[in-house]
Amino acid sequence: MFEYVGAVHMHSVFSDGSGEVDEISQAASEIGLDYIILTDHNTLRAMKEGYEGWYKNTFILVGCELNDKNNINHYLAFGIDEAYSTRLSAKQYIKRVKEDGGIGFIAHPNEKRKHMKEHPPYPWVEWDSEDFTGIEIWNHMSEWMENLTEQNKYQAFLHPLRSIIAPQNETLKLWDELSLKRRVVGIGGVDAHAHKYNLLGFLEVEIFPYKVLFKSIRTHILTETELVKGKSEKAIESTKKIIYDALGSGRCFFANDYHHDSKGFRFFAKADGKIYQMGELVPLSKKVNLNVFLPVSKAEIRLIHNGRKVNQVESNEGKFVVTKKGVYRVEVYYNNKAWIFSNHIRVGL
Repeated sequence: MFEYVGAVHMHSVFSDGSGEVDEISQAASEIGLDYIILTDHNTLRAMKEGYEGWYKNTFILVGCELNDKNNINHYLAFGIDEAYSTRLSAKQYIKRVKEDGGIGFIAHPNEKRKHMKEHPPYPWVEWDSEDFTGIEIWNHMSEWMENLTEQNKYQAFLHPLRSIIAPQNETLKLWDELSLKRRVVGIGGVDAHAHKYNLLGFLEVEIFPYKVLFKSIRTHILTETELVKGKSEKAIESTKKIIYDALGSGRCFFANDYHHDSKGFRFFAKADGKIYQMGELVPLSKKVNLNVFLPVSKAEIRLIHNGRKVNQVESNEGKFVVTKKGVYRVEVYYNNKAWIFSNHIRVGL
């Protein structure tokens, strides 16, 4: 498998971000990301203006963030050619994305913040649809704002990476429950805007600079073929398909790479002489071997089965034999900090 590292969920001047697409692409290239996905609100203007494709060694994809008329039920839509009217209900635009051959992820589903009237929460409430591809399990900006208080705001402004702790337990629990019924892919997003903020009445600071956030929550994809370099339409379409296929099938994991580069993490299953990747369904045999490999000498590996921790080791690898059906995923804590979250491997369902 080939591994590519990217950042998902960001906004440019085409909606409520402060950066030009070229500036965002340059930042991603300097950080060394293999791909990024722009998600301006209710517009694919960056695609229409020709920004999709290779920028140096970084591939730029253009999706959009949809919402309903009440500005809730935010949905990250990838692989579509047009944005939809905000008059549509969440259930309707989820269905449209699927019908148009795209994939979609529910954004920051459990926002609750009440302490900032000028920045209300944008939760997801339309749970009766089954057409969504997955959920944004970890969102940098959402967590940062949830944790923001009058007491810690200056420290949080100065050190935006240190204030990120872990995905919400409520979101993880929901993800595990939904995954028992069908594959629900989990991703991580930065939700970058690079907002300018007036601090102390005279000092303007940039909150969440793109280049800073690109060092935090990343979504790593695993592919069977290499990305296709080149500026031709065929090369661009081939690369888009490879990336979106990996995301849509759950061959991915997300991590806070601020703690340590997570490239090289692997979680896969072996059963009856075959190998199964994240996102895949393993037929239940007498025993299924789950394997974990880490790119560090030691970290805490937690095996999660149907939402409950069932095993834990401190090592650079984990080997678990499982005999019960259900959904299995891995959480890794490095120096007691939440680091890597795998997608599920579904066994016997």
